[in-house]
Amino acid sequence: MLKFENITISGKIAVGTTTLAKNLEKALSWKRINVGAIQREFDRVHHIHENKQGAASRSDEHEQAMEAMTQDMLQKESHLIYEAWLSGFVAREIDRVLRVLLICSHEDIRVDRVVNRESVTVEEAKNWMSQRENENITKWKKLYGDYDFWSPKYYQLVIDTYSSGPMETLGIVLDKLGFRP
Repeated sequence: MLKFENITISGKIAVGTTTLAKNLEKALSWKRINVGAIQREFDRVHHIHENKQGAASRSDEHEQAMEAMTQDMLQKESHLIYEAWLSGFVAREIDRVLRVLLICSHEDIRVDRVVNRESVTVEEAKNWMSQRENENITKWKKLYGDYDFWSPKYYQLVIDTYSSGPMETLGIVLDKLGFRP
């Protein structure tokens, strides 16, 4: 029997959240929700460039609706792998959710991941990352309060993807979940 019914995966840009979510989906056959993909679709429809604009380009109501959707799904459904920047913070009081925070202790590695993924220059990657993260944090603090949304105190598991590869990271999460193949 597993120790948790759902998993959230949170972290900043290019820390490996999507890689972990996809690997968990394969290992567990659970439903994977990628809120970033939902946001990107919203941004495309509204002509927002995701790497040049962030939460400031979306209404407060939209942001709050996304967080409400997150909380609702995590409380009512089971066998979800829920990937979103704030999902762990939003689920911080839901005991049945394993909250995983991914970090990358070397900023240059995160920048390199964005450069390779988006085919942009190092300077563009740094600017995009800084702009989006700062814009999002500013909006979230306005909406939800002066929190450190990625404080380890909100998570049962914090993994540094600089020193933990994709399969090792998967194994750490599966062990914490109590998964036995």
